[in-house]
Amino acid sequence: MSSSLDAARDLLARWPVVDGHNDLPWALREQVRYDLDRRDIAADQSAHLHTDLPRLRAGGVGAQFWSVYVRADYAGDKAVTATLEQIDVVRELVARYPDQLRLAHTADDMEAARAEGRIASLMGAEGGHSINNSLATLRALYELGVRYMTLTHNDTIDWADSATDEPRHDGLSAFGEEVVREMNRCGMLVDLSHVSADTMRDALRVSTAPVIFSHSSARAVCDHPRNIPDDVLARLAANGGVAMATFVPKFVLPAAVAWTQRADENMRAHGLHHLDTTEAGMTVQRAFEAANPRPKATAATVADHVDHMREVAGVDHIGIGGDFDGTAFTPDGLADVAGYPNLIAELLDRRWSEEDLAKLTWRNAVRVLRGAEDVSRVERASRAPSHVTLG
Repeated sequence: MSSSLDAARDLLARWPVVDGHNDLPWALREQVRYDLDRRDIAADQSAHLHTDLPRLRAGGVGAQFWSVYVRADYAGDKAVTATLEQIDVVRELVARYPDQLRLAHTADDMEAARAEGRIASLMGAEGGHSINNSLATLRALYELGVRYMTLTHNDTIDWADSATDEPRHDGLSAFGEEVVREMNRCGMLVDLSHVSADTMRDALRVSTAPVIFSHSSARAVCDHPRNIPDDVLARLAANGGVAMATFVPKFVLPAAVAWTQRADENMRAHGLHHLDTTEAGMTVQRAFEAANPRPKATAATVADHVDHMREVAGVDHIGIGGDFDGTAFTPDGLADVAGYPNLIAELLDRRWSEEDLAKLTWRNAVRVLRGAEDVSRVERASRAPSHVTLG
């Protein structure tokens, strides 16, 4: 493995990882209320976070979609305000570390950051509740730099069904379809992680631009509703989209699904949200794990998903979306953002070529954003912004 690991690091120096989803902004909100002096990511933050600049460098990360997530129980103007605060901290991080990070709005910006040796910093909104049923708010988020929106988070919203909630629309409502069309017009990627399979299929039917799954794995390998069915993976080639495999153990390892349900119930029994990443929340999680040893996913577990996704969708339609700082538990070998070389080494041992690995890590993600930009230019020239409202 050591020679494979060296080869992996060498490859990532040329073709770094574009990671589709990292929840550092929300962790900074929950842990220190955005006090960046208390969580200076220029220094080792491994006691508190999965992410800091030294480990991003060690992991070969060249571009990161920072999630500007807000919890699904935030509603209305509260959700919009919290999303703006998340955008603000990403911009503050980029301004604080200009030698390391570069704000990126376009595929060309990503390539420029790579040439400069900086980490391209993009933003993705996680959950359509962030726009409060307003296409004008959607456009405002785009102007502020948000380059994808996950249509739902864990809860079904007024216009789209979530994978982990009761369906109300059989996928997308008529307004939900209009949201997808307006995202195409803006140039904002439609992200189908977290949504129901019917929502995935509806969005693929409506979207004229490539879609992404910012952090989802293969349902055929681990039967969790957050994962992507094979029929949807098979449609990505015609759409041009990219499915970015996630590392979250409960989405990649079947044995971890039931265990995580028990861990989530334990969090709620202590009066905590199951995604709580504060010190109090992590103390409860660690105590539960000590009393109930968890099934361990590994880099090989994730590689099994990537292999399957390549087989079904094609090598041009896969990527990586770790979900670091958005999960309490991580696989062995992928404990934090320094771990990507271990996954690449595993794939090298499985006889993946450098060309295919370059697509997985860098080229596919850059191409999909460029594809959304190309569609946007045509759409903006042919039609005005939509002012359709819900209901």
